[in-house]
Amino acid sequence: MSSPELTKAHDSRAVSAGLIVGIVLVSANLRATLTGVGVLLPAIEHGTGLTSGAAGLLSTLPLLTFAATSPLVGRMSHRLGDSRLLVLALAVLAAGTMLRSLPSLACLFAGTVVLSAAIACGNVLLPAVVRRSVPTHRIGTVSALYVTIMGLVAATSSGISVPLADVLPGGWRASLAWGVVLAVPALLIWIPRLRSSASRPAPTAPRSKMPWRSKLAWQVTFYMGLQSLCFYAVIAWLPSILAHEGTSASNAGWMLFLYQVIALLASSVVPLLSRGYDDQRWLAATASLLVAAGFVVLLTAPQLAILSCALLGLGGGACLVLAMTFQSRRAASPAQAAALAGMAQSIGYLVAAAGPLLLGVLYDHTGSWSTPLLVLTALSIAMAAAGLGVGRNVQLVDDSSPQPGSTPSG
Repeated sequence: MSSPELTKAHDSRAVSAGLIVGIVLVSANLRATLTGVGVLLPAIEHGTGLTSGAAGLLSTLPLLTFAATSPLVGRMSHRLGDSRLLVLALAVLAAGTMLRSLPSLACLFAGTVVLSAAIACGNVLLPAVVRRSVPTHRIGTVSALYVTIMGLVAATSSGISVPLADVLPGGWRASLAWGVVLAVPALLIWIPRLRSSASRPAPTAPRSKMPWRSKLAWQVTFYMGLQSLCFYAVIAWLPSILAHEGTSASNAGWMLFLYQVIALLASSVVPLLSRGYDDQRWLAATASLLVAAGFVVLLTAPQLAILSCALLGLGGGACLVLAMTFQSRRAASPAQAAALAGMAQSIGYLVAAAGPLLLGVLYDHTGSWSTPLLVLTALSIAMAAAGLGVGRNVQLVDDSSPQPGSTPSG
């Protein structure tokens, strides 16, 4: 290879390495500021006087913000470019994280909304950046890498939030602010990329109508929504449920850490289990029933918290991967995949948002976690039923051109 060719290859590898570092740093910011809240809820309630219902609203706000913000990200990206919007989102995330930690109840809720809007931008932009900037044969590897980092950092946040609150001068408020240390290095990586070609708006893609009248699309949407509801309900309330049974706040935080680690491992195994199988009905249903079993164990034998977390993690991690996979596999074209994902995530997050709030209200009215856990069990069984439908090897009717070799479903 000639010298110019060597230089070109080296530059390409350097750019790719910098991009991957940037992607990983963005992914590290997409869950850490959210997953630490659940373990701190008892301290937040004690320090602010919030009821369980109001604390549930605090856990629900990110999901409502995701649902409201996600449909707007594409338009903002078209005007600003992905890199500019990512830098803006990271700066807003840092500001929102600090705002949330100020000694004011209004700042606690306002900061949560601000940082959640920033995270919604990252959630939508990161897959687009990977698809456009990473060679096709490496997209799967890079996607798996950033999902893994996102999960690891989220789990770590659950584990360290209470210990940080115990040692930092500001207590739980200071612990809520620790995530800003993740936003700063991500900003330092992405700011230099503002002048690169990655910052230019992507070409406008063909549009497809959201499939509101499709039964299959609604099955995809409800599977997405119910798995998100169960995940965020566990993130928000598992520490409080365990504390109600006498578990220390620190140990409850590590139980939540265990749940997320097992979910992370399960999500990495699902692609191997489903490889070569187009029909995924029983995998989707079985994963959902594992989640139901986890809630049953937590209800009937809370002393077996480790078993409950293992079941919830195994089922929840598998359901997450399947929910994201169905949004692309059940579509007949790339444009339709975007429309289906928009429908599934906007409605799905609204469904998920009901979880933490509903559970908090039920606990306030009953004084027990039995009814909330029974509701979660029933919803997990409903998710299994949706999985039997969405797991079929069928596709939506393509609204732009016929797709040979696929089985349409309206």
